[in-house]
Amino acid sequence: MSKVAVVTGVSHTHGIGAAICRKLAETGTAIFFAHWQAEAEWPKQFQAELENMGVSAGEAEIDLAEPEAYSQLLDDVTAQLGFPNILVNNAAYSTRDGYQKLDASDLDAHYAVNMRTTFLLCTEFARRLEAGDKSAARIINMTSGQQQGPMQEELAYVATKGAISAFTLSLSAEVASLGITVNAVNPGPTDTGWMTEELKKELIPKFLLGRMGQPGDAARLVAFLASEEAGWITGQVINSEGGFLRQ
Repeated sequence: MSKVAVVTGVSHTHGIGAAICRKLAETGTAIFFAHWQAEAEWPKQFQAELENMGVSAGEAEIDLAEPEAYSQLLDDVTAQLGFPNILVNNAAYSTRDGYQKLDASDLDAHYAVNMRTTFLLCTEFARRLEAGDKSAARIINMTSGQQQGPMQEELAYVATKGAISAFTLSLSAEVASLGITVNAVNPGPTDTGWMTEELKKELIPKFLLGRMGQPGDAARLVAFLASEEAGWITGQVINSEGGFLRQ
């Protein structure tokens, strides 16, 4: 059976989302990616890049903070490529806060993307799959290692991303009978173009393997979890971060 993957949070060429799309495309998987506020021409350029790899590709600009975004996204991918059997929740909302700044609007903004849409995408994916093809399917959620140590001045972010780990474990038990595996990946600090040189110099000595994380590191793990070889792995949060030391 042909594979179709939907990947959220794919808005620039150097991001983890784009790397995941490329790696899955290498395996012959059709790709549908969701983006928000990307540069005007980039989504179509990236779609063409994926198609040049020999797979079908589609895209949509979707604000995942909207309550019905999860349903719209699954409708769009189904209309363009067919219903997906791989869901990668890569999108995230993040701003700096800390106890002095945190307020209701900050919490709500993080909740809408990091929890509500992620969780509803997972459950709607499973419901629609339950009504249709029960072949092996994959849900892969991206998290950020909140259980590994504190992330100061990111209280709303860590709370909402940390909830993904708990959700992943319990959902995996509920949908196992459908042939769906549910796992999460923590890629650790990753150089996707947002880090200053000063920050890189500060972080690199904390990686026991001697270098900064790259988008391809996360993409290779996601591709493995999406493969048939990973069919016996479910309910796991995999910390793939090069031995990163938080102390």
